Amino acid sequence: MLPDDPESRLAAVSAAIARAAHIAGRKPESVSLIAISKTKSPEEIAPLLAAGHRVFGENRVQEAQAKWPDLRAAWPGTELHLVGQLQSNKAEEAVALFDAIHSVDRPSLVAALMRAMERQKRRPACFVQVNIGDEPQKGGCAIDALPGLLAEARDAGLPIAGLMAVPPADVEAAPYFALLAKIAREHDVEGLSIGMSGDYETAVTVGATHVRVGTALFGERG
Repeated sequence: MLPDDPESRLAAVSAAIARAAHIAGRKPESVSLIAISKTKSPEEIAPLLAAGHRVFGENRVQEAQAKWPDLRAAWPGTELHLVGQLQSNKAEEAVALFDAIHSVDRPSLVAALMRAMERQKRRPACFVQVNIGDEPQKGGCAIDALPGLLAEARDAGLPIAGLMAVPPADVEAAPYFALLAKIAREHDVEGLSIGMSGDYETAVTVGATHVRVGTALFGERG
């Protein structure tokens, strides 16, 4: 049962991350909690900002453009992450708005992001999304295509912060998290963007540096 108020939900999630980190022999501050605010109004987001949280994630560029400029003006220091799929023709807008992009999954997007970064002199952190469960309906590059995509991104100068993945639904997530962590080590990548409301504690024990939590912070979608 979730607490009723945003401040209590934030405290509960933060405490759970700290417990999982201690179990894994990690420092809780090594995990960044991204509050997934997609579909949430500024009025729903403001209580978390008032409680002191400053890292948020959105799925769509257009939705973020509509609500975050005003929120950031009111709450300076807020960090914004794009966690949804990104079309290459939206790269310019994404680079202008976001501090991190978690869905780099193809060479054409690498090229579009680099052009936008060079024009704007902004360099959002980038995570390469891996289709860890080999699911045709999901974004992300295939595991066997990752070495080539990483090499291309690094050669282009894209600021690679880590890997991101979403395991298949309704199965145990831990093996998929562990596989992504292994792949990251093999390719000398530090960041791991894994874990959502139902499995973020497991993700932290496996090595997540970023967890993407919506429902546990905002409540069930209406």
